[in-house]
Amino acid sequence: MTEKKNKSMIQRRLIPTYIFLSIVSVISVFPLYWMISAATNTSTDVSRGRILPGTHFMENFNNLVSQQPLWRALGNSFRYAIVTTLVCLLICSIAGYGFEIYHDKWKDKLFSILLLAMMVPQVATMVPLFQMFSKARLLNCTLGFILPMISTPFMIMMFRQNARSFPIDIMEAARIDGLNEIQIFFRMFFPTMRSTYAAAAVITFMNAWNSYLWPKVIMTDNNSMTMPMLIANLITGYVTDYGMLMCGVLFCSIPTMVIFFILQKQFAEGITGAVK
Repeated sequence: MTEKKNKSMIQRRLIPTYIFLSIVSVISVFPLYWMISAATNTSTDVSRGRILPGTHFMENFNNLVSQQPLWRALGNSFRYAIVTTLVCLLICSIAGYGFEIYHDKWKDKLFSILLLAMMVPQVATMVPLFQMFSKARLLNCTLGFILPMISTPFMIMMFRQNARSFPIDIMEAARIDGLNEIQIFFRMFFPTMRSTYAAAAVITFMNAWNSYLWPKVIMTDNNSMTMPMLIANLITGYVTDYGMLMCGVLFCSIPTMVIFFILQKQFAEGITGAVK
């Protein structure tokens, strides 16, 4: 009887917590619901604040496809984001691994200088980057898009912090077995840090997919348009079709949501520094 009373008391105490969490969950999910609902309504209904789903999704979708190069923008965004993610993971993981495993006085100073680069706003580098890439004839191409993003101080710091949990004994045993440093990295470090790679992949993919300012500067041709640039085009002019706009926002949001939901467990483990 005493145990039942204790359980009932604990459950009663948790009721306010459950109510609070339920309210916060509804508030967090509501913008996503409103985006999906608005994509199915007309522009007038969206302006009036209608929150119930409508029946105009196909109309909004057809208007979007007929007025904007949706499939081309999706293809460009996928290409830029995937290539950026793969190259960034390779370069930043090697850099973070080297900074942590092979300690050196000058390397630690270089890493401190690298961290200072995180304080420089991206906007301050736009003009010199554009001049540099323009002279190198890297406008309107994948290489021009990914180069400023393939190595970021945050990603290098993230891999270095997680590399601290990498067992040094495994490296010593691998060297005794005759593996060189490259083989140790790809055969030992890479499989062990799967969670870190998953978390870094989610962050890098989302940053590359949602990037707007740099593509707007470097991509001067409509054939190189990305999804954020397409969304920006939908809100220009005197009249904005909010139904079509929200339909475009929905298509722009789906890939990042899918990537996050697939890798959410590994993302949480990688952020907390878990090693498998």
